[in-house]
Amino acid sequence: MSSPAAEAHAHAAEHPVEHMPTGLNTKKLIMWLFLASDCMFFGTLITTHLIYRKIYANLGVDPIEIFDIELTTASSFILLMSSLFMALAVSAIHKGNVKSFRWNLIGVIVFGGLFLAGQVYEFNHFVHYSGLTLESGTFGSTFYLMTGTHGVHVALGILWLLSWLIYSYTPRFNSAEHAIDVETAGLYWHFVDIVWIVIFTAVYLIEYV
Repeated sequence: MSSPAAEAHAHAAEHPVEHMPTGLNTKKLIMWLFLASDCMFFGTLITTHLIYRKIYANLGVDPIEIFDIELTTASSFILLMSSLFMALAVSAIHKGNVKSFRWNLIGVIVFGGLFLAGQVYEFNHFVHYSGLTLESGTFGSTFYLMTGTHGVHVALGILWLLSWLIYSYTPRFNSAEHAIDVETAGLYWHFVDIVWIVIFTAVYLIEYV
C-alpha cells in the first residue's frame, strides 16, 4: 500500500504545475505582484500617519497615554505565532499530511481571530474612553484608516483560509493539486504579519523611544 505522500507525488506528476516563462509558478507570481502593490499602499498609509501624528500632539493629547502597549504587544505576538502555524500548514500539505494541515490551519484561523478581537477591543477603548475617533484630526483619521485597512486584510485572510479548511473535507480536495494554492495563501498571510510588525514598530513603539 502506497503512502499518502507517494500518492500525492504521483498525482503531482500527472498534473504538472503551470509556470510562467520565467520559471515561476503563475499563481505565486500573481500573488507577488499583488503584494508588491499592496506594499506601496501600506507604505503610503504608514508614512502619512507618521507625518501627521505630530499635529495630534499639538492638540494636547499624548499618544503614550492612549495606547495600551501591553495589549498591542500581546496581539502582535499572537499574530506572529499564526505565521508559524501557517508555515507548518504549508509544509504539511506539501508532504501530503492533510490531518496536520487542517490542525495548523485551525491554529492560524483561531490566532488571527484573537488578533482581530484585540483590535476591536482596542478601537472600542480608543473611541469610548480616550475620545479618539475618525474626527479627531489627521491623527485619528490616518490611524484608523491604516490599522483598519490592515484589519480588513486579516479578516479576508481568515475567510480565505477558512474556505480552504472547509474545502479540505470535500472529495475534490487533493493535497498535491492544491499545495501551490495553499502556499499562495500563505504568502498573503505572512505579508499581513510583516506589515503589522512595521505598523507596531513605527506607530506604537516609536512613541516610547
